[in-house]
Amino acid sequence: MVTDSTTRDQPVLAHVGISSAQDPAAGFLPRHVAFIMDGNGRWAQSRHLPRLAGHRAGVRNMHRIVKAAVDLGIPMITLYAFSTENWGRPTEEVDGLMEIFADAAERETRSLHRNGVRINHIGSFDEVPLAQRRAIERAVELTRDNDRLQMNVAFNYGGRAEVVKAVREIVASGVDPSTICESTINDHLYTAGMPDPDLVVRTAGEMRLSNFLIWQASYSEYFFSQKMWPDFGEDDFREALDAYASRRRKFGRL
Repeated sequence: MVTDSTTRDQPVLAHVGISSAQDPAAGFLPRHVAFIMDGNGRWAQSRHLPRLAGHRAGVRNMHRIVKAAVDLGIPMITLYAFSTENWGRPTEEVDGLMEIFADAAERETRSLHRNGVRINHIGSFDEVPLAQRRAIERAVELTRDNDRLQMNVAFNYGGRAEVVKAVREIVASGVDPSTICESTINDHLYTAGMPDPDLVVRTAGEMRLSNFLIWQASYSEYFFSQKMWPDFGEDDFREALDAYASRRRKFGRL
């Protein structure tokens, strides 16, 4: 697992050993980029296709972005694949999404494995059908020793539920309340031991977090794209990285 060797209030960009011709930020990249992959259904509807066709296109694009992250040398990405609120969508769409995710996990994992990608699940397995759970577990197990890129898949994930889980675990452990600090909570999150996201990218023109990494993204930089997720390509990714590199991260300081 990638660990955070710097404190969260240091305005430092991770330098990776790639040429300026490859890197839009002249060699400086975020350690961790999180994606809210929005707009799959609207992408399909604009083409007079069923919404599930958009979700399939979104899965295909996910692998294009993963490849770009590997090529650029970004060590970690997190993909918001399915939220705890998504269970409230029509049953037909939810069932279709479960099938798409299980199929993608089985079909694409070996390709990701060959490219040195480590797959990690963040979220709860409560309510997740057994077939999808087993597919995720197999993907995690197969890729557990890879170290080129860690891909966190936020599946059945909700930021508030994550914080509630952490609080319950802390209370159950019997810890003295006066000793609880930010690191105590960090240690009980799904992302324990990981660096916070330096950059959060959301597609499809929406400008909100939607219950995604609400604790971890407190000092993240944000990039909002008008592109629907299936159309968000490597050039758009590089534009987001350019925007990130142009900012001075102050973390509340002057």
